[in-house]
Amino acid sequence: MRKFKTVSKFVLAIFMIVAGVLHFVKPDFYMKIMPPYLPLHLELVYLSGVCEVVLGALLLVPRYSRFAAWGIIALLVAVFPANIYVYQNPDVLPAPPILHLLRLPLQGVFILWAYWHTKRTVSNAS
Repeated sequence: MRKFKTVSKFVLAIFMIVAGVLHFVKPDFYMKIMPPYLPLHLELVYLSGVCEVVLGALLLVPRYSRFAAWGIIALLVAVFPANIYVYQNPDVLPAPPILHLLRLPLQGVFILWAYWHTKRTVSNAS
């Protein structure tokens, strides 16, 4: 189980880092899904990108990985309004309605995935 958890942590970290980098490569995509009631859209896109890269990298540092996992959870909760906005306004991101609907519980899956990494791994003496 320990090896699987290590691989899982690595995959989550890479996912977060790649997603964060994409905020700088394709900021227009993220700007489209920003709810209009939020201010400073471009700044928030860049800020969330920085947070994703930093938290993803920290997830790989044993001393900070639990902190990073909690940070990822907080970030996923913070960006959830964008998923709701896209679901309510599917014209901002053309896709089949079912995809917009599935993004909502998928966010919960990512939160649970990160939550798993807030727990210490208990080593088994064999």
